[in-house]
Amino acid sequence: MGPLSRETWAQRLGAFRASPSAFMAGPEGEDLGGDLLNDLRSEKLSEQTKVSLLALSLEYPVQLWPDAPAAEAAATSLLDTLVLLPPRPSALRRPLLLAATTVLVAGGALGPTSGASLRLLPLLLGLATGRDLGRGFGPSSEQRPLQATAYECLRELESCRPGLLGGCLGLLRGLLGQEGPVGPVQPLSLLLALALRNALVIQARAGASLQDLLTVRASPAAGGPWNWTLAAEGGAHLQPQAPSWPAAERECGLSALKPGPEEARELRAAVAQLLDTLYLLTPVAQAQLLWLLGWALRGLRGQPPVLFKPQLVRLLGTAQLTLLHAVLALKAAFGEALFTAQDEALLLRRLTVAAQHPALPLPTHLFYLHCLLNFPENCPLGPAGEEATPLLLEPQLCRGLLPSLLHDPMALLARLHLLCLLCAEDGEEEGRGQGQSPRRYLEELLAGLQQRAALSGGPRALATLCFQASYLVARCLAGQPTVLTPLTHGLAQLYRARPALAPHFVDFLDQVGPELGEPLRVVLQQEVVSRPAGDEALRWHLQMLARVADKDAQSATLSFLQAAAAHCTDWGLQQALLRACRTLLLAGVGGGLADLLQALARQLEDPDGRDHARLYYTLLGHLSGPKLAVALGPSLATPALASSLVAENQGFAATLMVQEAPAPIRLSVGPYRAEGPTPVLQLQVEVLEPVYSLELRFRVEGQLCAPLEAVHIPCLCPGRPTQPLLLPLQPRRPAPTQLDIRALYTKPTGLTCYSHLSPLPVRFADLFLPFPQPPEGAGLGFFEELWDSCLPEGTESRLWCPLGPRGLEALVSCHLEPFVVVAQPPTSYHVAIRLPPDSRLLLRLEAAQEDGVPVVLRTDDWTVLPLVGDYLRGLAAAV
Repeated sequence: MGPLSRETWAQRLGAFRASPSAFMAGPEGEDLGGDLLNDLRSEKLSEQTKVSLLALSLEYPVQLWPDAPAAEAAATSLLDTLVLLPPRPSALRRPLLLAATTVLVAGGALGPTSGASLRLLPLLLGLATGRDLGRGFGPSSEQRPLQATAYECLRELESCRPGLLGGCLGLLRGLLGQEGPVGPVQPLSLLLALALRNALVIQARAGASLQDLLTVRASPAAGGPWNWTLAAEGGAHLQPQAPSWPAAERECGLSALKPGPEEARELRAAVAQLLDTLYLLTPVAQAQLLWLLGWALRGLRGQPPVLFKPQLVRLLGTAQLTLLHAVLALKAAFGEALFTAQDEALLLRRLTVAAQHPALPLPTHLFYLHCLLNFPENCPLGPAGEEATPLLLEPQLCRGLLPSLLHDPMALLARLHLLCLLCAEDGEEEGRGQGQSPRRYLEELLAGLQQRAALSGGPRALATLCFQASYLVARCLAGQPTVLTPLTHGLAQLYRARPALAPHFVDFLDQVGPELGEPLRVVLQQEVVSRPAGDEALRWHLQMLARVADKDAQSATLSFLQAAAAHCTDWGLQQALLRACRTLLLAGVGGGLADLLQALARQLEDPDGRDHARLYYTLLGHLSGPKLAVALGPSLATPALASSLVAENQGFAATLMVQEAPAPIRLSVGPYRAEGPTPVLQLQVEVLEPVYSLELRFRVEGQLCAPLEAVHIPCLCPGRPTQPLLLPLQPRRPAPTQLDIRALYTKPTGLTCYSHLSPLPVRFADLFLPFPQPPEGAGLGFFEELWDSCLPEGTESRLWCPLGPRGLEALVSCHLEPFVVVAQPPTSYHVAIRLPPDSRLLLRLEAAQEDGVPVVLRTDDWTVLPLVGDYLRGLAAAV
């Protein structure tokens, strides 16, 4: 078959990138790698198309050539293509070098027995040294780019096979001494630093010396320039491309390497030579070079870190974050051997002042705070790993870093972490200035977070932030009851104000330690049992009791559960009640619980609930505490079945229980129809398998709507068309929300299952209702009467509504057509919208221009103004 056209390759590449595994499993996948290699030599394809093919081989080498023989053959073909290129300028030489290197490494074909490796490696070294430039490898204009690419390929090989270039250190040093400011100094410097670091680590592990590796500058003979033995000894994979704090790294046995006087002198000269080129590199490359050299020298005997001192004079004043991070890494590596107390104080002051700059982007601000929280001190107090503020960090410096409710959540948490460390140092002292003490400020901040989280219908993010901050305080100040006691009472007040946060409290109790967890559990149990059993938040109280119930206050707990049983009318509440009983059962509560379980076994409406109550009652009467915990605890392994009767009984028990399963049901919101007295959502239902006796239960978040009735469907089958489900809404406030959905259904196997479905959004526009249509010709008067009735109790606002390319008429017809009372197309429309339960929204869209239309709106509910603004501004994008 001849070469493919550019259009055919575009289609094949698009299909491959969409799903590489599916494409390779198809009929065209087997020939993709071979076709790619063949068409690279075709004269009919442009160089741009060939570069696209090579880019594919760089991104997906393992998928194209999955084993070593295939990778070997592919690399050989790529090298042949490189050699056959004409001497004119070409954009293919550099991608071909990169592709051949990538294929050999990714396919596992790199080694001393690989013919492609023995061809590629001398070629790369020759290009790097300049020997092969100009001899069949393009004009002089490509020499510098090819040389830089050769260095990059060699660095990739050294990264994957540490020690491969150990015999070329002297040669690379000589090349670096020859390069001027116009040469590719950066890739050569990084290559030499990486090879030096790997050679030091590997020789130290082997207990060998450097053996003149730094001084031999002649290129070895062909066939033997690569130290495969050293590369084999470096089998433990090093990761030089992932800089991290050196204090957390292992020393890798560098102290075992004892270079002689001549070797030590050459090593210092090599390091100094690399440091002298530092100013020629980009900031990122400088940081990587410093990390590599610092990592290599920090555990080496007889190599003082004073070599880095001249660079610190320049780097201590840098504004580059990468270089600042490298400086801190050097400080963690060498400590007071390289940094004086004055240097440490200067770094702390720089970090503190920089973190307070008001114009910093959030990631930069978080970086400075992270450096302060993890600052590597010269002489830290306390055990290793203990969190504490640096000794030289004065509290006056941190005054501008105190958290505020106005900060971004991530910045607030980072600042709060620093404040907690300051409070830990404050100890039992009440502060140097009452209102200015860190502890007092911390209590006020937590109180503010709890007040915001307690707002009814408030965003979930505020509640999440409050619990994150509380967890941080509990972790940092676990041994200080003067902080934990007000935190406990504040969280109890938060639950009293907003019981819907019960899932957050349950997760919080699972994460915190006993210093806060135990007193908070007791307070929350008391808070729950003191509430009336008929509270509308009963489901949250039962969920909380299932976590916090214990022997203490058992009489009050049992009284609450007995009173709550009369209000548990649906399956969900009954299951929550039984979970609370199960917790008391595990806690060892006796007689009163037996009476409660016996009553539940008689009065619960759901058969599954009655069966569970009978089971718990039976277990309580026949098993002791330890056996009861084993019976109700999670099964660690499936027991071997002793007989078919046991297996049958177990299967029968499984069919009697409602089991949680992945949802085979998909719900989506269909087009909204503005008609009727209340908003109605049209729900489209799809199933992946037959479902019988389906019951959909809906819960509205934030109490913005009245409770919704469950929807029952006798049978659903995949592939059969279904009528949309009509779900009437009864909003209590005109605001968007979302529906949490649970499904209870029966499978064809007879098992009854329940599933959590993805929540469905209820948009602000889904609540719009039209006014009754006025008589013909009376629309203007009807609208003006509504317009005048909004004031003075209501409010008026003006805003600019952008228009799409189709103009105002298309926007109105797509989104506002049912609500138009007066229309003078295409430039003027009067719109009247009813917002349930009893609000109205009136819009005047007049004098439309090409890019937008001014809108005057009136409403008798000022709280909808932000929602209306967001809705109108988003209309143009939706047309």
